[in-house]
Amino acid sequence: MVLTIVLSYFLSLYVIGFIGRLIDSTTAQGKLEYIPFLVVASVAVFTMIFLLLFYLLTKRIIKYFSVLSEGLDIISKGNFEYRVPVVREDELGALARNMNKMAEHLAAQKIKEKEAEESKMNLITGVSHDLRTPLTSMIGYLDLLRQRSYLDENEYDRFVNNAFSKAQQLKKLIDDLFIYTRLTSGNMTLAKQRADMRELLEQVLFEFVPIAEEHHAVVQSQIGIQKAAVHIDPEQVARILDNLLMNALKYSTTPKFIDVHLTSNQTSVYLTITNEGERITKEQEAKLFDRFYKTENMEHHSHLQAGAGLGLAIARQLAERQDGRLTLEYDNGHYAFTLELPLLECRE
Repeated sequence: MVLTIVLSYFLSLYVIGFIGRLIDSTTAQGKLEYIPFLVVASVAVFTMIFLLLFYLLTKRIIKYFSVLSEGLDIISKGNFEYRVPVVREDELGALARNMNKMAEHLAAQKIKEKEAEESKMNLITGVSHDLRTPLTSMIGYLDLLRQRSYLDENEYDRFVNNAFSKAQQLKKLIDDLFIYTRLTSGNMTLAKQRADMRELLEQVLFEFVPIAEEHHAVVQSQIGIQKAAVHIDPEQVARILDNLLMNALKYSTTPKFIDVHLTSNQTSVYLTITNEGERITKEQEAKLFDRFYKTENMEHHSHLQAGAGLGLAIARQLAERQDGRLTLEYDNGHYAFTLELPLLECRE
């Protein structure tokens, strides 16, 4: 705008000067008669030149406004892949770049919403499938008992035990789903307190070893510390240990050996559970901590109740919620899951 006014001013002076030179060639009386004409001509020339220059200088700006308007309309209709061409380095160019950033943000948000929707559908599908299996078995056994379709007392006891086993499996699936939902929604509050990792591990092993022996597995523990003080939720850390131990028991190859090591350094305590299992690919290894993921070869190999594929996902999230981490080192059928937790104090 300022440039337009300046150019109009100087061009007007040039035209008016030219008219003035024509007037200078007339008599003095004629000059006086030309003064009103000179004023009107000056205003008219200035206005015409100003409008012409304003149109020429703003033509591109107005055209670019149309481009911005069209781009905004396209983006508002849901085409977040569209990008407004940036051809200027002024405020309009900055506006175009901001519009493109907005489109990128909306595109990323759309992808997240789509992934969330797919995740929700996968969750519903996975839960429905995993809950249906034990529930169907329970109904079958209870129906046999209701119709008294058993040969003797031994078969009666077997039906009852199988139904009870399926009920326990169903309860664990529901518990895992409940914990996982609370973790992912951020609604789970941990009851952290000072605890001794050695005592907690010994308590979990005391309950686990008889189960392992029932399935002909040998548990070997090596505890290299006398005391390890940590700030954790003991119940949830026990859940992590139980998930890892049961996972090792389910998928160990025969003969079944499960090694448990508890060590520490100056800052952290490390609990490592190792076992030999079926070989898996790198792609399968990368997915072991994904929810509902179960490899087919491991699933067929296990003679124990199959879970929903939530155990490792829950264990990792519980570890991270307590400032720790859960990692896996896999090598040719050798699995080593390590739980690392920050240490308050450790005395050997």
